[in-house]
Amino acid sequence: MGEGVLSPLQLSPFNTSSLYYNMKKTDIARLCQEDVVDLIGRQWMLVTAGTPDKLGTMTASWGGVGFLWNRPVAFVFIRPERHTYGFVEQEARMTLSFFDETYRPVLQFCGTKSGREHDKVAETGLTPIELEGGGVAFQEARLVVEGRKLYRAEMTAEQFLDQTVLKQWYGEHPGGSMHVVYVLEIEGVYQQK
Repeated sequence: MGEGVLSPLQLSPFNTSSLYYNMKKTDIARLCQEDVVDLIGRQWMLVTAGTPDKLGTMTASWGGVGFLWNRPVAFVFIRPERHTYGFVEQEARMTLSFFDETYRPVLQFCGTKSGREHDKVAETGLTPIELEGGGVAFQEARLVVEGRKLYRAEMTAEQFLDQTVLKQWYGEHPGGSMHVVYVLEIEGVYQQK
């Protein structure tokens, strides 16, 4: 990085390499204590798939939680251009990790830099951990949702009932192609001990 530019690790209030956090599995009702619209849409999340040694993670603010097919579910949207997309496609599970506001610079970094050119774990100081169900999350997260993929669909222009949404988000904007929608069965919710 150039002179006078701080890395995300330097921007973060923690140098996590010397800290150890423990996650404990909790009841899914823990999600009811959160404003999930604010949690996902304004606080953001890291969507992660892979292994602790080789993973893809990206910041996302589009998604939700609910109840579908008699199961608690989460849903996320990922563009195929994203480096994380390949990991999500290969793995049966993914995680949604939520952090305290002090990690905003880390989330900004993971949302604006590609894993193709950056080692996000090394450059942010995040510590990958494998959860009970086999998903990968980060010790520094305050809350993690682990899910198994149930459904995948590619969005298409023909399915938009409100064409203004299509034009606003997929028109001539440089964001890339249409998202792929994933529905996950929530298999575990974890929080700091």
